[in-house]
Amino acid sequence: MARGTLYLVATPIGNLEDITLRALKVLKEADLIACEDTRRTAKLLAHFGISTPRESYHEHNEASRTARLLDQLEQGKSVALVSDAGMPLVSDPGSMLVSECVRAGIPVVPVPGPSAVLAALSASGLPAENFYFAGFLPSKSAERRTRLVELSGLPCTVVLYEAPHRLLASLTDMVEILGARNACLAREVTKVHEEWLRGTLPTILENLRTRDRILGEVTLVIDRGAPATAILPPRGPIREQVEEEMRFEGISSKEALRAVARRRGISRREAYQMLLREKKPLSDT
Repeated sequence: MARGTLYLVATPIGNLEDITLRALKVLKEADLIACEDTRRTAKLLAHFGISTPRESYHEHNEASRTARLLDQLEQGKSVALVSDAGMPLVSDPGSMLVSECVRAGIPVVPVPGPSAVLAALSASGLPAENFYFAGFLPSKSAERRTRLVELSGLPCTVVLYEAPHRLLASLTDMVEILGARNACLAREVTKVHEEWLRGTLPTILENLRTRDRILGEVTLVIDRGAPATAILPPRGPIREQVEEEMRFEGISSKEALRAVARRRGISRREAYQMLLREKKPLSDT
């Protein structure tokens, strides 16, 4: 095992048997394991009889611990970086340490393995040859809706994570902004209560609304949308945008209002209220 090397080690996302033989070897032979949560990693190490020293490395101490770990690496010690589950740096801390190692000429070696993103994408039934990973959506509704508007124009499958307590609110926003796209919700992948929901965004939302509670890790895979035929400015009178959409697409005022609302990142009701405030009715003629 090379000395003075940072190893990025993928760990199981649920089933402990998914860890690779190479990952076990690196974790056993490293001088130090930097963990997102030392307690969670301790369970993994205990299961495989590994006693390598470990140290916490998470978003709240990343800046201070990066300097300490860099010093260890420069002294010739090997460090294995792990997150709670999956590949380090994928919606997890570590980018600062990797950047500093690259800058200092310290070798950075990935030890690939389990990934919730790729597991969900591969079994979703949606196009997988070209995709965009969006990580977690913003927790605040206004920022989340703005982000969804940005994602709506991507000509590829979108994969993202969501916390279970925000899932219904996020799906509601997705239905309003992305429409009835095909999607797949993967929950607790590789775990005892693994679940796959496939269908349109509205049908998945209705399914989840019937439940008392939603638990576990959630990955959403969303199909690409139809290509935009007209790019409308985000500002200006909404009546003009709706009328322009009607002329471009030859659709009714109701359908045009819905399309403009999606592009603005607002609900159809909000768009209608804006239209009323402009005090000039629409005509389908």
